[in-house]
Amino acid sequence: MSVDSGRRCVPFNAALIAVSLLGGCADTRGGPIAYDQTLAPPDAPSLTALESNYKIAPMDKLAVKVFKSDDLSGDYDVDLAGHISLPLIGEVEAANLTTAELDQRLTEKLGAKYLEHPDVSVSIKLSAGRLVTIDGAVKDSGSFPVAGSLTLLQAVALAKGTSEDANPRRIAIFRTINGKRQAAAFDLQSIRRGQAPDPPIYAGDIVVVDGSSVKATEKKLLQSIPLLAIFGPL
Repeated sequence: MSVDSGRRCVPFNAALIAVSLLGGCADTRGGPIAYDQTLAPPDAPSLTALESNYKIAPMDKLAVKVFKSDDLSGDYDVDLAGHISLPLIGEVEAANLTTAELDQRLTEKLGAKYLEHPDVSVSIKLSAGRLVTIDGAVKDSGSFPVAGSLTLLQAVALAKGTSEDANPRRIAIFRTINGKRQAAAFDLQSIRRGQAPDPPIYAGDIVVVDGSSVKATEKKLLQSIPLLAIFGPL
């Protein structure tokens, strides 16, 4: 398996989560994720997992090669719900699979209708476990290297700030703690005014800013977070 920069991302099982986050009007708090909780640090990254049976995770970048098919070959980003989308076969679940397992799944789907004896190879091009991913209603979404300490305000600044359609009063942080995917919500306006602490951000965190332009896949994911009184598992 080929990996650029030795980065890894924790697995994420979107099928385990239910109910809504983004109900309510823009520029308000709301949603069932608990606000202003003290967040535990995430699980320490394990470099060996990337070398041995690494599980594909949201926001990873995959390199897919289909022999004699340039139209199908290329780089594919795993979305927050854990899917990639390929020509011909459409959306395919990739999260929590090894590259070998995804290779087999793509081979079966392509061979079922479209290609005779397809030769497919999948590798990890970028893994988000040593990056912080900022998505949603920001000016420059993406994954950014984490060097040293970082806070939520600083993380949003890496994405050049919130966009005009953003709701800064509703920002979700997704994190893996004790092997379980967890989430908490924060009010960026309160943090900026000094009314709430600026929480630390760690490598592997995914930060999603609410807003009217948030992608449908992200809204679906955010809307599936359960109602909890504390920062807890999905």
